[in-house]
Amino acid sequence: MDLGLNGKRALVTGASRGIGRATAGVLAAEGCDLLLVARDTAKLQAAAEELRARHQVAVDVIAADLSQQAEVERVAAAAGRVDILVNNAGAIPPGDLLAVDDNTWRTAWDLKVFGFISLTRALYPGLKAQGGGVIVNVIGAAGEKFPSGYIAGAAGNAALMAFTKALGKAAPKDGIRVVAINPGPVATERHEMLARHAAAQKGDESRWRDQYAAMPFQRAAKPEEIGQAVAFLASPCSGYTSATVLTIDGGAG
Repeated sequence: MDLGLNGKRALVTGASRGIGRATAGVLAAEGCDLLLVARDTAKLQAAAEELRARHQVAVDVIAADLSQQAEVERVAAAAGRVDILVNNAGAIPPGDLLAVDDNTWRTAWDLKVFGFISLTRALYPGLKAQGGGVIVNVIGAAGEKFPSGYIAGAAGNAALMAFTKALGKAAPKDGIRVVAINPGPVATERHEMLARHAAAQKGDESRWRDQYAAMPFQRAAKPEEIGQAVAFLASPCSGYTSATVLTIDGGAG
């Protein structure tokens, strides 16, 4: 299927690894030019070189810490035209209410929650002025499953779900669609860290893969499977979709 994305320009945050890196690859395969944003300059440059060589698209990079408002503004000022914004950066640590202290909670939310919101606010006027665009927020299934051992993430993700739905209702009048994806387990380094932590809380970190036995597909999602969903939602093929959060958890519920 031709998704109609050839020639579009996408800004992807958290693009140096995991879901962000896979999403960038899918979008490049569809003919999108890219602006990749993350904190690690070397990993960004390596990703950019590979994507340029493989897909013959333009790939720019900006190393930035999107937990800082000044950095958000710097990225927005340098971005130029953006047709698709993929908010993906952020890594909220696990822990229950008493394990996550105030500073850790606030620091994590500065990147994952306020980073999404601030970059959207910074780029929204440009999307509106050019006649439209699409914002895809890659959030996480904790926002609807509410695990007590990941309380900061559950609360932050739920807030971003509400943000997506509220903005997504208003944005079509400006030619903009706002959608989100809640991935369940995805085969990334971060997922393994969270799974090991959960297993350790049950007494044996080495048994972290046991979670898959009860899952319908008996595996985690591939990062590319999330990236493909991002591309579809960002495309004209999904042109009537806004204020929607798509859960991709393999039917685990």
